[in-house]
Amino acid sequence: MKNNNMKRATTILLGTFLSASLLFTSCMDVESDRQAFEPNLNEKTDSVFYAFGIAQAMQQLADQYFYQGEMRGELVKTTQYTDSMLSQLKNFSATVANRYDSAYVYYRVINNCNYYLTHRNRDLRTGATDVTKNEYAAVLAYRAWAYLQLARNYGTVPFFTEPLTSISQIEDNQFPSYNLDQIANALCPELLSYSGTPVPNYGTNINVGNINSGSSKSINTQKIFIPVDVILGDLYLETGKYKDAADSYFKYLSTTKTTMPTVHTTLKMRSADMSFPTDIQRIWADNYINIFSAGNSSTCLDIVSYIPMAVNSLRGTVTNVPITFGYDYYALSARERWIENVQLDKSQEYDNLVANLDYYYWKSVTGGLPGQNITSGKYGDMRSLSNIYPTRSTTPMPSDDDEETTEWINKFQSGNIILYRVTTVYLHLCEALNRMELPDAAFAFLKEGLTTNLTLPTTTWLSDDAKNYFLNTFLNAANEDTYKANSQPIHGHGFGDTADGNYSNASPYTFKSEIARKFAEIDALSNKETIYPGLSARIAAGTTTKSDTIMAMEELLCDEEAMEFCFEGSRWYDLMRFARHKNRAGLQGNAWLAEKVKTNNPVKSLLSESNWYLPMRK
Repeated sequence: MKNNNMKRATTILLGTFLSASLLFTSCMDVESDRQAFEPNLNEKTDSVFYAFGIAQAMQQLADQYFYQGEMRGELVKTTQYTDSMLSQLKNFSATVANRYDSAYVYYRVINNCNYYLTHRNRDLRTGATDVTKNEYAAVLAYRAWAYLQLARNYGTVPFFTEPLTSISQIEDNQFPSYNLDQIANALCPELLSYSGTPVPNYGTNINVGNINSGSSKSINTQKIFIPVDVILGDLYLETGKYKDAADSYFKYLSTTKTTMPTVHTTLKMRSADMSFPTDIQRIWADNYINIFSAGNSSTCLDIVSYIPMAVNSLRGTVTNVPITFGYDYYALSARERWIENVQLDKSQEYDNLVANLDYYYWKSVTGGLPGQNITSGKYGDMRSLSNIYPTRSTTPMPSDDDEETTEWINKFQSGNIILYRVTTVYLHLCEALNRMELPDAAFAFLKEGLTTNLTLPTTTWLSDDAKNYFLNTFLNAANEDTYKANSQPIHGHGFGDTADGNYSNASPYTFKSEIARKFAEIDALSNKETIYPGLSARIAAGTTTKSDTIMAMEELLCDEEAMEFCFEGSRWYDLMRFARHKNRAGLQGNAWLAEKVKTNNPVKSLLSESNWYLPMRK
């Protein structure tokens, strides 16, 4: 009977609960005689149902989170079929009437978390084991994540940590309005007290039903939660506490012994008039796309946290994200999944970024070891080709003899919304290290991954400070066995053999060459003096500073995140964060952001931070 009551309570809390939506009365109608059933949270098993209930509330915000984060970035473009609500997000003209503008969906998660955190009995133990600690920490992380999204999308927002269960509570309170810094200051201390706490685990391969075309879907319950140290790292990173951010990301990675998954992509040609290099020694097997395939998203090692969507509307909340990219996840058969009326496509800015960069490969040699000679060609990022089906003839397209050349972005075969990957954590760590004046340490993750080769005397491109960072963290006595041979460079995900390894002839992908390349790109900008005053003169005189190098490294990281996380719903959030990094460093971050998304044709000036945000329904 208790379990039935708990399920009933969860349903009420998710559906008709008098939550913070009442702050914004247009979000939902409220009957004055409605009462919330208050679940009992005094038994050891109670919170299992409640935690899943909060995960259901996360489903209900998933599409909005994705579109708010992806549409305002520069990597996608609209088509003649694009929903007008998405077009409004794209050009910053969205009003409170936009269906993807609802603070309520975030506050619903927050209020459910507040109820749990207030009422959960924290004295329950099995022997010496605290049976509620993992779930309690996970709910703290959910709440922090939801508040982070509110601040990202609305700027300054009503903040409360008490559960709202009655109309009188809502009407009689004037909640303070907090910005991102105030939210972080309010939430981080308690989160920090749970640092290192594992997420709950109720099973790693739970079948949740069959999609309409017949294949089954499973979820990994560990991956529906957000690790405390990951959200802590993000809150610190967003608010400029870079050392704290780096420490939190490292704590997550080292506590969980999380290494960079092996991710390589096959060398492919972008057009019929290109050909494979004749001196190539090795082509990696293509497994990058498996991160997003239907059979792997629940078990894929690169997924840290995701929102698994229902297999059909009868079983829960479904997602519209795949179909906007031309993939009908809910089609009745596999042959019907790919549709012609694609609403969102890759932008020209994305193509410009990925198409002409160097791809590094091992040359065939006579005598000696393969890999003693690494060279490159202008073949671009192989991740981009793995993420896109270029023609209708690709199986399982509807018609094999169709000659159309429509392209389909192919990141949605699992019908899930990804929040964090292992690669996300490492790249966010790189952002923090760069702003800690360790740009070469950040570059090491792109070029080499983690390996004891980084600390060798022969690795002369790394500074002593960078080497000491690795020796005191990933390569110290406690962690060396995990990371000493984890040579999985992030840039290598799409660009082949970027690492020097133990080879006698180092890869031409170097810290010096990449910083110089980025300096040259910046020097060619028409508004360079606005965004980077004086840099052009310092480049010409050969007097660039460490601050200039940090800035250039940040541009490399911004590009890497674009190529790695394209079409995953995070781009606008990433751009805002990079703009804030620059503002804190005394640069014109707002002008930089406005330049990045100028092809969105914004209807308002993004030079003003107030125009970055959506209007909040009131």
